[in-house]
Amino acid sequence: MNKPIKISTVLVDRANYGRLKPVLEIMNSDADIDLNLVCTGTMLLDRFGKAVDLVKKDGFDVTEEIYIELEGSVPSTMAKSIGLAVIELSNAFQRQSPDFVLLIGDRSEALGAAIAAVYQNYCLIHIQGGEITGSIDESARHAITKLAHYHFPSTQQSRDNIVQMGERKETVFSFGCPSVDVVKSASIGIDSLTMMEGVGPSMDLEKEYILVLFHPVTTEYQTAEKNMIEVLEAIKEIDMQTVLIWPNIDAGSDGVSQAIRRFREYNHSTLLHAYKNFEPEEYIPLLDNAVCAIGNSSSFLRDASFLGTPIVLVGSRQDGREHSDAVMRAEANREDIIKKVKVQLNHGRYEESELYGQEGVSIKIVERIKNLTKYSQKKFVKILCK
Repeated sequence: MNKPIKISTVLVDRANYGRLKPVLEIMNSDADIDLNLVCTGTMLLDRFGKAVDLVKKDGFDVTEEIYIELEGSVPSTMAKSIGLAVIELSNAFQRQSPDFVLLIGDRSEALGAAIAAVYQNYCLIHIQGGEITGSIDESARHAITKLAHYHFPSTQQSRDNIVQMGERKETVFSFGCPSVDVVKSASIGIDSLTMMEGVGPSMDLEKEYILVLFHPVTTEYQTAEKNMIEVLEAIKEIDMQTVLIWPNIDAGSDGVSQAIRRFREYNHSTLLHAYKNFEPEEYIPLLDNAVCAIGNSSSFLRDASFLGTPIVLVGSRQDGREHSDAVMRAEANREDIIKKVKVQLNHGRYEESELYGQEGVSIKIVERIKNLTKYSQKKFVKILCK
């Protein structure tokens, strides 16, 4: 009888878990896989909803919980947190001795995990590489690609980008994004959401509402507070029920959070309700039933594409990322945001898109992983330039 494949998976934030959950569920029920889950980053922090509790609630055994985040929300604390991730996750991988390390996305903490893995000769698998965006995520994502031994990009263009970076074609598998399986399997109706947690007035989800999620841009972190003020002033003028989700921990997030707190203090809005976090199965119907989503979350390009929710994408954080026709870009100023929201509200819902794949992506990823051969020495493939 063959020994199960040991896979160490590192989850660093709520979005990580939301997108990877269907892959983890399949792995967890597969006798041929020994799944080790490491929760770190904002997964462990109360002010971000402590998503590790969701992981446990969903029936997963969390192998290790590792604290690495430094407070401050400036570039230096992000850099130092990467250093802590390298140190602490190096120890975790030594204890676990996995056949493969699995990462998703482009978070700075994931970059630390990638370094910790490959410098100890563990074979690294990366999901969602090859995408183009703004912010420091652009650099982190491509750095992880060059460290990774196997790649599971979400689109054909992302696959081509990875190959262009010198990665061997036979190590790149473009099945789509596993979040499509979260979207397609979400069975909770909007009327089943309690919306009890968070701060602000109670929500009547039978009435129209806007969903807002705005993160700082790390390469422009000094403008984060100002940009969030512009978003808030825009939704104030739009005058509609608003569900707001707090930002991530990137440099500039303190400014975004301060803008939200001051806005609530001085406006006493009866329409704005702010939440730390949602379970994946709750977030999808919330996004699906919004008349418009405003902000710069990658979920507004990825998850919303499967749903057809009208999106107003604010600022430069997602510059270059592929998106469906449902996305309309806006500058980070209230006038342009209001203008684009009005256009989207007038248009209504869009057709669902298959840009990021079709249902069944997760099982394809798992089956391919089970047949991978682990190795450590990578080879660069030259691409002839015209």
